[in-house]
Amino acid sequence: MTITTRFNLLGGIALLTTSLAAQAQGPAAPQDILPSTAAPKSTTPAPAPATPVAAPVAIPAAPAQPLVQQWNVADAKVLLAAIEKIGDDGLIPADYQPQALRDAIAAGKGDALDRAASTSFAWLVEDLRDGRAPMSARKQWFVIDPDADRMPTAALMTRALDTHDINGVLADLAPTHPDYARLKKELAATPKAETKKRALIRANMDRWRWLARDLGKQYLITNVPEMQLRLTVNDKIIRTYRTIVGKPGKTATPQLAEIVEGVIFNPTWTVPQSIVKGEGLGARLLANPASARAQGYKVTRGANGFVSVVQQPGANNSLGLIKLDMPNPHAIFLHDTPNRNLFNQDSRALSHGCIRTERALEMAITMAIIGGGASAEEAVAISKSKEYTRVPMVKQVPVYITYFTMAQDINGKLATFNDLYARDAPVLASFEKPRQANRARRTDEKVVEIVDDLQT
Repeated sequence: MTITTRFNLLGGIALLTTSLAAQAQGPAAPQDILPSTAAPKSTTPAPAPATPVAAPVAIPAAPAQPLVQQWNVADAKVLLAAIEKIGDDGLIPADYQPQALRDAIAAGKGDALDRAASTSFAWLVEDLRDGRAPMSARKQWFVIDPDADRMPTAALMTRALDTHDINGVLADLAPTHPDYARLKKELAATPKAETKKRALIRANMDRWRWLARDLGKQYLITNVPEMQLRLTVNDKIIRTYRTIVGKPGKTATPQLAEIVEGVIFNPTWTVPQSIVKGEGLGARLLANPASARAQGYKVTRGANGFVSVVQQPGANNSLGLIKLDMPNPHAIFLHDTPNRNLFNQDSRALSHGCIRTERALEMAITMAIIGGGASAEEAVAISKSKEYTRVPMVKQVPVYITYFTMAQDINGKLATFNDLYARDAPVLASFEKPRQANRARRTDEKVVEIVDDLQT
């Protein structure tokens, strides 16, 4: 890194962090929607934005039959009106038993009304809060949505009935990200005859409901089909970076919500055995020690014949100059690459699954600063040291690896993106089938550990 480059980078980072600080003083993130009878919040200092990492314990499906609460006719009529207009949010009125609710309203206050209204309300809450598509339609979707725990159905029903604000409670379930409102507006403007476009809009609105309603104050979010990464503060884009994502097939990038726990400068790369043995790299390097040294590989063969290959820090390292440490079972992370020329390609589905990031050093230094682990000067010095260094994130930042085929692009224009991994079809098909009750909250797809290397 030249002196000029160093100071240009520092200047850019200084401006960026100033902007981040200013943006962070904006409006507070919306609070969890809890009933007025909820226990007081702890006075313990709040942690970093809600951790979207999957819990290690299994999460049971919601009960098939919701709790029944007492409804009056006036509140039930408001609920019925909300159901009749729920198509505005890309959902299907018939899913929520409007005729059964009409009949119960006509019969007046009593057990039948309580059962019908409670069922309709609970199912409507589940779909607005958690998404309508079942897990079987969410291919490679490993995000655990925390909203059902933060906003329990029974508590929402109690609040709606206590305040007689059915519409307000339902409206507050909408994702806060501006893309959701943008898609809703587009759905309203799209003629009913344009069935394919309307179906695609509905599917992508539903994908927003699969995520946490509030993504946090500061986060990284990448849309795999768009092949772009955003650094976002209060849902406003601060920086964008082109990305290289997984090739279709076995190395397709899965969808995750994880936490950056550290920034690794000058990383080493322990080559997976699928490449060392499966692709013959170990044998080739053992046969040509000079080539191994030139590429920065340290090759070790144990007494039992096991070959390990570790690429040392350097310009040729497959991970480039940095990686973000975001532990997850898939071994997916964001990192640099020595093949930066590939960012100039329009189609960048080239990796073994990890997210290679344009201007990764700038991103890493920014993460180290906003995470409280290092100053800009310290981070630049560490990056120049050529030594493996992990800078911990005191303030952890969420990373969302998403999959939207219709969304606002980095210029704020609504756009459609190539369905790289053919993940639209099962979502679209699920909307053509009856609503599935008692849905699981966790996918039963197997975790596939993804690896990345210098191929292409």
